This record gives sequence, C-alpha cells and structure tokens, in this order.
Amino acid sequence: MSDKKEFNKKYEEKLNNLQIELVRLQDWIIDRGKKIAIIFEGRDAAGKGGTIKRIIENLNPRYCKVVALAAPTEREKTQWYFQRYVPHLPAGGEIIIFDRSWYNRAGVERVMDFCTEKEYINFLQTCPEFERMIISSGIQLIKYWFSVSAEEQIKRFKSRAEDPTKGWKLSPMDLESVNRWDDYSKAKDNMFEHTDTVFSPWNVVESDNKKKARVNCISHFLHQVKYENIEHPEVILPERTQQKDYDRPSRSNYNYVPEEL
Repeated sequence: MSDKKEFNKKYEEKLNNLQIELVRLQDWIIDRGKKIAIIFEGRDAAGKGGTIKRIIENLNPRYCKVVALAAPTEREKTQWYFQRYVPHLPAGGEIIIFDRSWYNRAGVERVMDFCTEKEYINFLQTCPEFERMIISSGIQLIKYWFSVSAEEQIKRFKSRAEDPTKGWKLSPMDLESVNRWDDYSKAKDNMFEHTDTVFSPWNVVESDNKKKARVNCISHFLHQVKYENIEHPEVILPERTQQKDYDRPSRSNYNYVPEEL
C-alpha cells in the first residue's frame, strides 16, 4: 500500500472515530443544557469550511447550527457592532459554529478600509470585554485560527477557479487578499495581541494539509469539553402490522420523478 493510501486510510478511520465522539458530546450537551460557541477564523481558503462540514456531518441540526452572516445591512451598520451576532449565540443544549464572526472587523474590514480607525481601535479595546460577558453568561467560547501558507493558498485558489462547483467560493475579496498578504498578516498579529486572552485564547490550526487540520481541530475541540457518555435505552423496532382492509390508490394517480439512473 502506498504512503498516500495508508495516510488516507488512517485519516478516514480517525475521522470516523472522532465523529462518533462528536455525537456523544452533543448528546451530553443536550442532556446537560450546555452552551457551546465555536469561532472559525483564518485566511481565505485556509480550510475552515471543510473542517466545519466534518464536525456537523453527523450531528443533530436542530441543536448544532452554522452561522455565516452576509455583509451587514444599512440598518445593521448603525447598530452596536456586536449586536447582530448576539441573537445567534447558543441557548441551552446548542452548539453554534461561527464561520467568520465579529472578528471580521479586525481582519477584512481593517485591511479593506470598511471601517474607520476609530471603529477598529474600539473593537480591539471592547472585544475582550464582550467575550468575557459571553463566557460569564455560561457559554463556553472556543476560538480557532486556521493558518495556511501563501503557496498553499494560491494552489487552492487555482483549484477553485478550475472547479465549476467551487467557483462561488472565489469572491473579489478572496482575489484581492492575494495582493494584501502582508496587510492581512499585520492585521492578524495585531488582533492576536489584543484578543488572545487568558480567559479566551486563540487556538492555531496548521492547515496546509487539510485532512490533518480537520483531525487535529476536531480532536482538540473534543478535549476542550469535559463530557460524559449519556446512556440511552436500547432501540427496539416494533413488528409491522399490515392493514389488510385498506386499498391504496393506484400509482397512476401520482406524478413520479423520472429515473435518471
């Protein structure tokens, strides 16, 4: 077996085991009414989306939601900056994943001049206090930064451009980020300096290898929550009772979707 096949086999086995643990974790969170908020940040094409997809793949969508907000409306631009994120924070029994978050202000808004210098400074000063309030309310806040090299980012951009199913992932902002690599580096470093706190630290995920990044991130997340296995009663399927005195309508009465395969 080649090294690549061996790696992929280990990856699939590890991922499967981690996803089973994620289901157990969610059972415990629902049972105990815990509240978990996870932030995913990083450069464009750093692999955040693929990791989020693997986390939620087998979870109950009623209690695990992904929040990926579009650009703020004109009304939202006049609100307290954090205001539009607050309604999405988790209630009891929920896991909320922020695919991008309030940290947009410290990243793309800063680099692309979508906010003023005053707004930017105010964010850096008040963000730790906002997160302290979130945590003191009983929400466990976990922050991940996905780190990708410039060479790997370009490689992924090219792959997206050539894939008709992924073209939507290449926005003008993504393309502009290629020319502003150093600006984004400076913004990220300054963001970390102000918001990598003892009570709400950043966790950096090396993501040049997507599969390693997914496994490493999920494993780390599982270790951040001290959960226990919830015992469930055995599921016993009942015997089907055939109702012999009921005649079903003819299939010709309905419009069936044509079969393509």
